[in-house]
Amino acid sequence: MDEVNIDKTLDLKGVSCPMNFVKTKLKLEEMSIDEVLEVILDDGDPIKNVTGSVKEEGHQIIKVEKIDEHWKLLVRKCL
Repeated sequence: MDEVNIDKTLDLKGVSCPMNFVKTKLKLEEMSIDEVLEVILDDGDPIKNVTGSVKEEGHQIIKVEKIDEHWKLLVRKCL
């Protein structure tokens, strides 16, 4: 896989639902189309809910990777 250039990072460890998605959505709104946002999330509901909601908003999930007790989500802004 080609290396992905990360444009912004959002560390949401300890942030509960639905605020983690709200913060992700707000950050994506600040970004340009085709930029990549790295989001660090807790295990469980945060990774499930944010991943699903980002897809529903029309953005592309590039990568989901477990790192220790957290998840790294790479999202390409599409709209």
